[in-house]
Amino acid sequence: MTTDPAKPDPKPSRLDPEAMPRRDFLGIAATSLAFGACGFAAIGAARMPKAAVLPSASKKFKVVLPESLPPGEPFFPPGRSVALFREGDRVHAISTVCTHLGCIVKPMTGGFECPCHGSKFKPDGSVQRGPAPKALAWLSVHAAGGGAVMVDEGTPVPPGTKETL
Repeated sequence: MTTDPAKPDPKPSRLDPEAMPRRDFLGIAATSLAFGACGFAAIGAARMPKAAVLPSASKKFKVVLPESLPPGEPFFPPGRSVALFREGDRVHAISTVCTHLGCIVKPMTGGFECPCHGSKFKPDGSVQRGPAPKALAWLSVHAAGGGAVMVDEGTPVPPGTKETL
């Protein structure tokens, strides 16, 4: 169909959609985005009452040392970074977290060794070879009755502190 420029366009059909002005489109788009942002903010606010951290084990725990534990040999409670030692009726605990970068030290003959950077520690936790800057921490131990001891990983004590069972 060709149109003659001399003739005006025919009257548009009432079924044809009206053209939306650009300002109206931008206004609707901005309003939609604002409602979307408020919706996402509401979802985030609804999640706030629930903590987003994983629960960790308590720093204080009770452990029963095996009767067959030889004097001076470490006992490692499962899931803990602590070595417990019994010497007669006295007990003490040493942290197995390396003071260099926080790796967990492994037992070896004559003490502990850090598998990450090679620091070596004596059985009492003192540094035998670096790069660890200081000795392993001694931890608070208290008799809990029935042959059990209560260890507090969050409370360091002076080296040499031992608890009587």
